[in-house]
Amino acid sequence: MSHPDADKLKIFAGRNNRALTESMCNHLGIPIGESRTHVFPDGEMMLKVEEDVRGRDCFIVISTCMPVNDNLVELLIFLDCLRRASAETVTVVLPYFGYARQDRKSEGRVPITAKLVANLITAGKADRIIALDLHAAQIQGFFDIPVDHLSATPVFSRYFKERRDELGDLCMVSPDVGNVKVAEGFANMLGGDLAIINKRRISGDKVDTGHIIGNVKGKTVLMVDDMISTAGTICAAAEVVMDHGAKDVIAAASHGLFVGKACERILASPISKVVVTNSIPPERASEALGSKLVTLDISTLLGDAINCVHHKESVSALFKGTVGFKR
Repeated sequence: MSHPDADKLKIFAGRNNRALTESMCNHLGIPIGESRTHVFPDGEMMLKVEEDVRGRDCFIVISTCMPVNDNLVELLIFLDCLRRASAETVTVVLPYFGYARQDRKSEGRVPITAKLVANLITAGKADRIIALDLHAAQIQGFFDIPVDHLSATPVFSRYFKERRDELGDLCMVSPDVGNVKVAEGFANMLGGDLAIINKRRISGDKVDTGHIIGNVKGKTVLMVDDMISTAGTICAAAEVVMDHGAKDVIAAASHGLFVGKACERILASPISKVVVTNSIPPERASEALGSKLVTLDISTLLGDAINCVHHKESVSALFKGTVGFKR
């Protein structure tokens, strides 16, 4: 069915997010916005929007995942292109926001790159941001424009509720202290216990997983986090809960980065299933992890959020009765 405002609403995709954006447009009943990106031999990028956007509400869907800097520059060029083409409004949809982990000065003489990237997007004259599961909720305050912060929890809730009987005696385990609020919300919603693992990060890809607070013996453990990057945290946590008598371990995360040796670590770990969303294109990880990987579609969630923004309706109404955000 065609969207009633199909002529006023245009949704464009970054090169790495074409499949997700097409699903969002199918959900809304509108054609995907046509654009063409060309990379010159010296690495410079040229982008052209192939249709009229004058006076229209435009949305750009780009995850600033690997290659992070290429995707970020593509986003900034897209903004400039649409602004110079006289779009009425331009909203940036970030299924995944790169540089989010650099959100504070953890030691002397280091940048706060998440704020710098927010400044760049604002300087590109975006009107609004729609972001999914930012690493820390306070990153919303780094933008000097409105931010609609979405959570993937409705998608995860639906998936695990449909399989609740299969999970049996369930224990939600937070792989670090920062994620306790989300784990507690899932425990209340699915009906299960709560346990916490004490984690200390040694370096970018090494973590020291200490003690577990709570009882996991004989239970199916479900660990939910905002992202799986090198998988060091989640695999170390899986070893700890299995050492404490857990029956099975399932890991879930909004963003599956799977960088470095992540896939090898997961395949060698006691984790039976990894559940992520398609906020980051899943093809490479899907090939490496095979049946261990489940990818949930967020196109309906993002499409509904775009529809709310376009019609100036409440976005938070989409999340009533679901679990909150990390931190």
